[in-house]
Amino acid sequence: MISLFVYGTLKRGYLNHNGYCRGVLAIEEGFVRGQLYVRADRIPFLEVPERDVLATGTSDPVADAATQERLARHIGPHRLAECHPGPPPSSPDVVHGELHLFDDPETRLPAIDRLEGFHPGGRSLYRRVLVPVTVNEMYTVAWTYAVETKPPDWPKLASGCWTG
Repeated sequence: MISLFVYGTLKRGYLNHNGYCRGVLAIEEGFVRGQLYVRADRIPFLEVPERDVLATGTSDPVADAATQERLARHIGPHRLAECHPGPPPSSPDVVHGELHLFDDPETRLPAIDRLEGFHPGGRSLYRRVLVPVTVNEMYTVAWTYAVETKPPDWPKLASGCWTG
């Protein structure tokens, strides 16, 4: 299994959802700590605090799924809340999105990595990182795509919720 926190075009009803998220097992609303920025073409970019990055994605989706499972089990929801207390959903320091659960990391992650331009070990706009996610007032961990370096001219999306 693999959990992926999405906040842009992979969300339900948006451009890339049907092409990349068909067959998703579950979708729940959630949020992560961070800031959301948009380019002139309205593509959103997530910036997460470095202290929230639990792991960085690799080119091995099976290993990444195992890392997610191991950290979720090891940390557990209560320890995660102690280590990474999340802000309230209305905070200006949260990004709203969806938590997607997939059962096919070997095909899913490489396809979405290509879409997001994530090249493990190479130059990438995004990096895939494992971060704490709040869902239904509970904590879990999920992979998400965070910008490596935000150019200074990208405006912040104050609502923390991208709507296209």
